Amino acid sequence: MPTTKTTPVAAVDPTVAAGSAQFLTPVVHGLQALAVNGKQAHWNVRGTNFISIHELLDTVVAHAQGWADDAAERVVALGLPIDARLNTVAEKVDATGVDAGFSQWQDTVRAVIADIDRVGADVQAAIDGLDEIDLTSQDIAIAIKEGLDKDRWFLVAHLAE
Repeated sequence: MPTTKTTPVAAVDPTVAAGSAQFLTPVVHGLQALAVNGKQAHWNVRGTNFISIHELLDTVVAHAQGWADDAAERVVALGLPIDARLNTVAEKVDATGVDAGFSQWQDTVRAVIADIDRVGADVQAAIDGLDEIDLTSQDIAIAIKEGLDKDRWFLVAHLAE
């Protein structure tokens, strides 16, 4: 089994680094799962709203990838490694709502919203938990929540009557 080596980047309190990693790692995993599922949904969405949902899902995927990178880079900047390989993400995240095959746009939108809600819960836990640990890491989580809320709103608007 490989060993994990840490490299101190700056004068970072190890408690701050470990606490930030504890809260940001699930966020990274959830966002990586959202990106993969979002792309799967993007390819297989069907129905009258195809083009708008297809294009919106590309935006959701790009956002999720960017936010995962922001959160992961914060952990690494604090001197700890992060493991967001696909097999690790699959072990850590239950994101099975997106169908493997074709799906009508309403079902696709609901499944992606459920994925956003799952990662949103981890983001909120990070915001709450990081308040006493590391405000810089908390700011990253707050920015992610703001963006997720907006992406969720755009998706929910398609279902609103």
